[in-house]
Amino acid sequence: MKIRLTRRRFLLGTASAAAAVGAYTWRVEPHWVTVTRRDLPVRNLPPALAGRTLAQVSDLHVCPRVDTEYLGAALREVSALQPDIVVVTGDFVSNASPERSEEVARLLENLAATPLGCFGAFGNHDYGERWSDMGAAEHLEKRLTGAGVTVLRNASHVVKGLTLVGVDDLWGPNFYPKPVLSKLSADEPAIVLCHNPDAVDGPVWGAFRGWILSGHTHGGQCKPPFLPPPLLPVVNRRYTSGAFDLGDGRALYINCGLGYLRRVRFNVRPEITLFTLVPA
Repeated sequence: MKIRLTRRRFLLGTASAAAAVGAYTWRVEPHWVTVTRRDLPVRNLPPALAGRTLAQVSDLHVCPRVDTEYLGAALREVSALQPDIVVVTGDFVSNASPERSEEVARLLENLAATPLGCFGAFGNHDYGERWSDMGAAEHLEKRLTGAGVTVLRNASHVVKGLTLVGVDDLWGPNFYPKPVLSKLSADEPAIVLCHNPDAVDGPVWGAFRGWILSGHTHGGQCKPPFLPPPLLPVVNRRYTSGAFDLGDGRALYINCGLGYLRRVRFNVRPEITLFTLVPA
């Protein structure tokens, strides 16, 4: 029996499909975490680190709009992967304040201690109102340190011969990466944490040749199939998510983040990245 497609049936079908997509975009995908596994080739990697794993998460955006139970479950999933190193590439909060700092510290209790440490770099939202509150960032740093996170603000830390560098945020008031980056030689085994990927295009990198791990974009949060995301908080719209060869010996990886400023995602699932360190 043929079913006649009337205008009314067409409109009802369209409305139902739109409602289903809206429900999925709001209720399902924002909390449907994917684990991306890939190798991370490092020049002159110390033999003791070959095969060790580094987990990257980004953009937790702790605030009343983000479900902290979901974030806690995501961090427990990170721990279940048993990484040797964990890095958080910025935007721990959506608007840094003493209250948010306490919430982040409690949230990080879901993350088990890792053999080689947990490290973080700050994003723009970690600087509070208008991304300019140094006092809020310093309070957040203090609480993160108490929770076991080594915060790298234009600073470096050596882990078994591998140098981890944290660059402060491009949009914040403390973006002074040249002194720490200028110390890196082209052959030094090093990984840089840098929240905003636009910073990779600046003249601050000196001789560094290696991987830069970023976040900030959330992958655009909503991406039409086969098309680039329409909204990205970057100048260089090439920088969406995933891996990019920068063409000069440097490479960039942009994590899609776990949290959100608005609870909406489509075709851009929240991400945990698990890297295996291998010699370049």
